[in-house]
Amino acid sequence: MLNLPSRWKQWAYEKTVKPILLNLDPETAHLLAYRLLDVSSNLPFAFFAIENSTCFKSPRLETEVAGIRFSNPVGLAAGFDKTGELYPFLSRMGFGSIEIGTVTGQSQPGNPKPRVFRYPEDQALINRMGFNNPGADRVLDTVQRQNRIAVRGINVGKSKIVSEENAVEDYLYSIRKLIGFADYLVINISSPNTPGLRNFQKPENFGKLAGGIRSGLGGGFPVPTFVKFAPDMDERELRELLECLPESGMSGVVLTNTTIDKTVLKRYPNVESEGGVSGLPLRNRSTRLIRIAYETLRGKLPIIGVGGVDSGEAALEKILAGADLIQLYTGYIYQGPFLPLRILEFLDKTLEKFGAKSVSEIVGKQSL
Repeated sequence: MLNLPSRWKQWAYEKTVKPILLNLDPETAHLLAYRLLDVSSNLPFAFFAIENSTCFKSPRLETEVAGIRFSNPVGLAAGFDKTGELYPFLSRMGFGSIEIGTVTGQSQPGNPKPRVFRYPEDQALINRMGFNNPGADRVLDTVQRQNRIAVRGINVGKSKIVSEENAVEDYLYSIRKLIGFADYLVINISSPNTPGLRNFQKPENFGKLAGGIRSGLGGGFPVPTFVKFAPDMDERELRELLECLPESGMSGVVLTNTTIDKTVLKRYPNVESEGGVSGLPLRNRSTRLIRIAYETLRGKLPIIGVGGVDSGEAALEKILAGADLIQLYTGYIYQGPFLPLRILEFLDKTLEKFGAKSVSEIVGKQSL
């Protein structure tokens, strides 16, 4: 299978493993996939086989963002590997970066199960996980034993039991523990599943939070630090936030988190009322906000685009809108382990076709 064309690999996956995983509860399927990877790591040449089956390399795909060199622009978004335990496997599966988390200062179980729901007709998920994770101390124990392979981002959020007034110290606790093992950080203030978290998207609250974190770190961020925003804001609100970024000390922005707008689903209103929607229904909305952000920032700060990326065409759309990097989550769950490979092949062919030597040459070009 190592040297088969990517479309044949995809066909084999869809005929064998995919039906098994999609017939399981989403969290059970995720755990099974983890167990399979864990077992395979003890087999001779397992990592070699994984890399050769899922990776695609080309000098055209190498890119530098916020002073970090990425082997390619396709990353795995936070939420897939909440603990950091999957990093050794995922970093060999074609991604240019792996973002682990969201990690909170305190360990927390998250919301009661069931809390992840599939909507296959929309290629979407609703999740109300609630930042379930073992906490910064346990994540530190995990990541400090690992070798750095792909670029590693660490996404941090507020513990549920911590008040908004004490959020700065809570964020700082996680950051101080983990910053030595992160190539970049993401400050998550946009999950809909932690009560009050999105209040930090008000410009005055965001300024206080970012300023407090920066001050607590000695007046600056030791590694490139991004902030992740929600898609549920209008153009004026987004522009106000974006205009705060340079002064906040942030290195860039991640657009976007999940949406609380359930009308994007075909089954609405017969869907889960709580939680955020991710996947294909988010694609156009997140791309529109990326385009607004690119016009507002005018290249001053980089953008990581996420939301509905399930193909090379969708990835290219976000890059042309202004994303320097893109991330996968729901598309990866539905399409499987060969999605990064297929996206990278498509992007490389596109760059070659138009005579571009790098991804950065086409960022924000709107069309080719």
